[in-house]
Amino acid sequence: MIYFCCRRFAVANVVITPITFKPTYELEAEIVERKGIGHPDTICDYLSENLSRELCTWYLKEYGAVMHHNVDKALLVGGVARAEFGGGQVIEPIEIYLVGRATLEKGSKRLDAHELAVETTKKWLRENLRNLDVENHVRIHTKIKPGSKDLVELFERFKDGEVPLANDTSFGVGYAPLDSLERAVFEAERFLNSEDMKREHPEVGEDVKVMGVRIGDKFRLTIALAFVGKYVKDLEDYFHKKQEIHHKVKQRIEGLIGQQVEVFINTADSRERASVYLTVTGTSAEQGDDGQVGRGNRVNGLITPYRPMSLEAAAGKNPISHIGKIYNRVANLIAQRVVQEVEEVEEAYCYIVSQIGKPINEPQVLDVSVRSRKSLELLREPLKKIAEEELEKMPEVWKGFVSGLYSVA
Repeated sequence: MIYFCCRRFAVANVVITPITFKPTYELEAEIVERKGIGHPDTICDYLSENLSRELCTWYLKEYGAVMHHNVDKALLVGGVARAEFGGGQVIEPIEIYLVGRATLEKGSKRLDAHELAVETTKKWLRENLRNLDVENHVRIHTKIKPGSKDLVELFERFKDGEVPLANDTSFGVGYAPLDSLERAVFEAERFLNSEDMKREHPEVGEDVKVMGVRIGDKFRLTIALAFVGKYVKDLEDYFHKKQEIHHKVKQRIEGLIGQQVEVFINTADSRERASVYLTVTGTSAEQGDDGQVGRGNRVNGLITPYRPMSLEAAAGKNPISHIGKIYNRVANLIAQRVVQEVEEVEEAYCYIVSQIGKPINEPQVLDVSVRSRKSLELLREPLKKIAEEELEKMPEVWKGFVSGLYSVA
């Protein structure tokens, strides 16, 4: 196990600033999106991240330390399927490509990266996509090669418990709390993909995309929901089941945010043309919908164009020194702590910027920006204390990624 000696960082680089722009929830319009676990983009994110976690576990067991790796490139090429009421079939399988860099040997021990990647991928797919036949519906390809010499050397400079050095000059951003539309979108997808919903409605596939729109105080959720054909008898059964699900989602979300919400499910459906969103496996990946790492949810599980976001794809990156992964998670942790622990703060944003080759907990700047009912001068010290505490703990954040505590999508 690795234990880092948390050397002193540049406290002067922590700044506290006021939020000077209007709250997102007070703007005339707002848009929020979430792609569920069965969406092709989200599948790619989770497969890359799961592979990184398994690599970390293997490295810790065999080498006693997490070695350099970045397996953050994944591509899903959709298959060909014929969905029907009562069943259907996959004609051409889904193709999944896992690509990246990893330490493949050290001393006398060599890692079979292909075998690890394939078994890890199959295990995740079995556990998360209930109607996918992993052996027949999917083909897995891997291209995992050794890392570049300079990045491996940079990664390995933190021997003997020193703080890891940033692998890149990059930034992370986070905010808290979620507003009503964000909570509605997040909870709608989680509810549809919950165990209770699957027991009551096995026809609900894992490929769920929720687009939330607010205009003034009017909330609207448009949901793309892949139905599983073998659990739907005919066209009338489809529309009956869709209406039941619609009622449950609407009731759940209105209870959550305390106001009326318009809910629309599969708006391209046509009863007259007998055209509905039906799948064999519960994911659109079966029929030509492709996916790629980094095109989906940010580390807080949402896509929020009205909020600052990083374009970094956190999934699959090494959790020890990759700033695009670490800083986005820590920025969210700091913002969450600020609104939870400092009563006078209504809203918080956090921005962190690294410099390649410098200790990860010595950012160029860490800006905590807050909206507060109290003078900023009176809050400066408790806010700086939270930021400094998280910087001190930053070299241990990797454990949360490896254990699965921190999601990247």
